[in-house]
Amino acid sequence: MRAAIVDQPGSIRVGEVPDPTPGKRQVVVKVGATGICGTDLHIADGHFPPTPYPIVPGHEFAGEIVELGEGVPGGWQVGDRVAVDPSLFCGYCDPCRAGHGNLCENWNATGDTVDGAFAEYVAVPSANCYRLPDHLNWQEGALVEPVSCAVHGVRRIGVEAGERFLIVGAGTMGLIMQQLLQRAGARVTVVDRNTSRLPRAKDLGAHAVAGDVSELDGERFDASVDCTGAAPAMEAAFDALRRGGRFLVFGVAPAEARIALSPFRIYNDEITVVGSMAVLHSYGAALDLVAGGAIDTRALLTDTLPLEKFPEALDLMRSGAGLKVQVLPGGTDA
Repeated sequence: MRAAIVDQPGSIRVGEVPDPTPGKRQVVVKVGATGICGTDLHIADGHFPPTPYPIVPGHEFAGEIVELGEGVPGGWQVGDRVAVDPSLFCGYCDPCRAGHGNLCENWNATGDTVDGAFAEYVAVPSANCYRLPDHLNWQEGALVEPVSCAVHGVRRIGVEAGERFLIVGAGTMGLIMQQLLQRAGARVTVVDRNTSRLPRAKDLGAHAVAGDVSELDGERFDASVDCTGAAPAMEAAFDALRRGGRFLVFGVAPAEARIALSPFRIYNDEITVVGSMAVLHSYGAALDLVAGGAIDTRALLTDTLPLEKFPEALDLMRSGAGLKVQVLPGGTDA
């Protein structure tokens, strides 16, 4: 089959790899659509430490089951349309036993540490499959994974109706986070230096938008969320908090990145700083939100490319010209 392969950091190609075969309790999925996110860029550049090379990336995807492995529970059959949680938790380490599988000591994920869905086919655990409603197409199904990350992030930071939130970064994740927070009753301000993204944030209901935190006239927020992974943006988001505020590190920064936060402010103002790592018991909720129309998918889905143009898709993602860039391994959308 054809697949996008990162042989080593900076070396990317599309070529032939063996067709996957399903292991015990696995299914093979014919991939309909796969989204590109910041983690894929880190993998391509060698800035995501868990990733071994070579690897077929791709962890945001949906498609059709075409083969069942031994021991797949009843209820799944060839032809079923599914969105797939990429999480691969061991289930027996201390974090897993405590209910924190996303912090698994033996953490793996489809497309991050094992071959993923920038390919025609991918083998995944049947337990990670979620049935895709008929009214959702492959592209919408592939959005469920980033929405599930945002659902976990919202649970981590917490939100009460009427709170003032600042989101730094109006890319796909920032706009998903915006919609979830607004749905919970927050008043959301969105900042992005790529000002071409701000009208979309405003159309989605942002209370205010700006090209930089410095343009907000010193306004203070109950909580702030970084969706960029960039150190200066994180520092600005932290500095904009009121006393007793909360700061969520949601964007994926390079492993070697460092930020400067005032420990005195954290102490004296009782600032809470939290992180949010991937998906945790949030995939089903995310699918329900997408299926129910709580997320405006049309505002997020801007670019699709065939598998053969995977390198160009990465470049498009880097450019910031669009929002959610997706690859369609089958060549057409469903």
